Amino acid sequence: MLYTGAELELDTTSQIDDLPEVKSELQEVLLPSPNSEFLGMRPGLYFYYKAQREKPGFINKFLNKKIGEEPVYLSDVETVNTQDLILNRLENRGFFYSTVGSQVNEDEESKEASVLYRAELSQPYLLENYRLDNDSLIVYKEIQDYLPESPVEDGMRFDLPVMKLERERIDNYLKGKGYYNFNPGFLIFEADTNQYDNKKFDLFLKLKKDVPPKAIIPYRIAEVNVYPNYTVGNDSLQLDTVHFENKNYIRDEEFFKPKRLDPYILIDEGDFYSPDVSGNTSRRLGSIGAYKFVNISYDEIDSTATDSLGLLEANIYLSPLNKRSIRAEIQAVTKSNNFAGPTLAVTYSNRNLFKGGEILSVTGKVGYETQIAGGDNAGLSTLQLGLNTDLIFPRLLFPISIDDNWFDYSIPKTKIGLSFDYMNRTNLFTLGSVLASFGYLWDANRYITHELTPISIAYTKLTDTSPEFDQILEDNPFLQSSFEQQFIAGITYSFTYNGMVDTNKTHQFFINNTWDIAGNTLNLLSGSSTEEEEPKALFGQEFAQYVKSDIDLRYHFNFGEEQKIATRLFAGYGYAYGNSEVLPFIKQYYSGGPYSIRAFRTRSLGPGSYSANEDDGISFFDRTGNLRLEGNIEYRFPVFQFLKGAVFADAGNVWNTQINSLEEGEERTEFQQEYVESGEFESDFISELGIGVGVGLRVDIQSFVIRFDLAAPMHDPALPEGERWIYDFGSPVFNFAIGYPF
Repeated sequence: MLYTGAELELDTTSQIDDLPEVKSELQEVLLPSPNSEFLGMRPGLYFYYKAQREKPGFINKFLNKKIGEEPVYLSDVETVNTQDLILNRLENRGFFYSTVGSQVNEDEESKEASVLYRAELSQPYLLENYRLDNDSLIVYKEIQDYLPESPVEDGMRFDLPVMKLERERIDNYLKGKGYYNFNPGFLIFEADTNQYDNKKFDLFLKLKKDVPPKAIIPYRIAEVNVYPNYTVGNDSLQLDTVHFENKNYIRDEEFFKPKRLDPYILIDEGDFYSPDVSGNTSRRLGSIGAYKFVNISYDEIDSTATDSLGLLEANIYLSPLNKRSIRAEIQAVTKSNNFAGPTLAVTYSNRNLFKGGEILSVTGKVGYETQIAGGDNAGLSTLQLGLNTDLIFPRLLFPISIDDNWFDYSIPKTKIGLSFDYMNRTNLFTLGSVLASFGYLWDANRYITHELTPISIAYTKLTDTSPEFDQILEDNPFLQSSFEQQFIAGITYSFTYNGMVDTNKTHQFFINNTWDIAGNTLNLLSGSSTEEEEPKALFGQEFAQYVKSDIDLRYHFNFGEEQKIATRLFAGYGYAYGNSEVLPFIKQYYSGGPYSIRAFRTRSLGPGSYSANEDDGISFFDRTGNLRLEGNIEYRFPVFQFLKGAVFADAGNVWNTQINSLEEGEERTEFQQEYVESGEFESDFISELGIGVGVGLRVDIQSFVIRFDLAAPMHDPALPEGERWIYDFGSPVFNFAIGYPF
């Protein structure tokens, strides 16, 4: 008989509020689990049987290895043992003297059998009083002070899991008070029903007999030893000791300055032992980025201390990463505008530049791309050169001194960035840019991250433009204006809540909100223009003025083993004012690509219902807007081992809400008018959404993901109204990317 599973029926004569929870717990002991089913079939069982044949074949053997399941028979089911387990769980939940029976149902025709378990629940025992035994030991007073916050409440049902939780809660509390050697096994509950005849009981909490004396006294930190350059096997007799801020820094040479390391260490001489302080210290030291391993251990010190206090020696062992490294990358690049070519990048890193945990990263890159197709635009080539430097200080660089303890969870990092980029597109233009930034990054807790960049400067210079490119700009004032704003200086702020770190939760949330404000400070410095209609400038450079904000919302619903529904909503808007009629080109939004609407190539969707063609002179340039709306949904499931699958749908687009104003007597060309009208955001924007569906495969090896997505457009806003639903599954778009899209 093939075992097809078990059912559980509960009969009770009293009202039980959490009966579904009790039933769910009882169902966990209904073992063994039957063979899995899919749409009424048992594929695991099917391929197991196939593999038992004399010549099963390679495919059957392979599928049996991956998804095969040995059959579960009725003879494998131990009903008596399962009944005992059900009774045990019921007693743990206060239902003493309950009865459990079982019935086997066999189907001779199909050779299948199931089991029905029926439990008659007795009236549960309810708590009348909960108290702590009286004793003169100091530890009893500590427990008594914490008892009002107990989850054990008068009137609750006898509940063994809650009592275990109470022991662990008290243990954590006492550990935080310095009771280094305490553990929850030293606590015992006693239930007394002798005072009542109506299924009530009193609950008493006390220490077990023969608890070691050292377990019921608090411990203080007598000494803190820090090994900032620890290597296993070093002879401590050959190390020097530097005393700083009541800590001993033991080393063979100065690797990390004690002054810079001390703020990360929260363990202080004279403090009571605390596992939370120890864990926070370990986390903060690990966040520096200069250490491979952080290990904190405690040793008890024999002393003449009284019986009411113990002493500990804290040892902090820090094993550094290699200080210097060089990494070279060779990339093969292909783009949606048919440009392709190689890129070489070389990165030099120094993880402890000034012996204070500073991380210097310098990257130089050179790339060459040529347009291998594209009609009249074929043959264009691009040379790109870049130098990017980042210097991160693992501390707050601020003109006013701020106490490091003000940031409880982590110490902010200061990041300074400077980069130079040069791009030459043959026969069209040369573009040079300089980017500089100064900002702060810090974690408020394990979920929330703040990033503030009070100084952000970007300067671009468009030179050596060809007559052909000049004509393109002349034909498209929107594109021309976006290139005119060459000087951008402002402030950015980003808030991130990342609930995805709790990988085992059923419901996971992610929120990112970013603000980018440019030009206000420069406007004050520049003063008033002589002529109001003239744009303001600083040192002869016209600067951009705008406000831009976007929000990224994500929700993951985990409902099975490695199965989830992942969703995302994105909305972004930029408003240009003052000097600027439109957002600078590098600040505009675009849509399409492997991290956006996957059924459309990168930057090829929109704005609005605009449809590009070769005669526009913009077909191989980016199509952007100052407003972006997107929504995505994806079902992710395992295929086997490291290979995952997905089915998804994407929808979104970009639009323009600010269009260049016309000079007096000026008229737009036919192309300009079409671009303006089709790209403008209006009330019927839903009809201008690009929509696509697709399937994907992901190679997920220890969170390193290589992603392959195949997406087909279903709704193309570039087509005439009434013809936009196309269901073009015969011309899918292939996307290759690293990491999940959201």
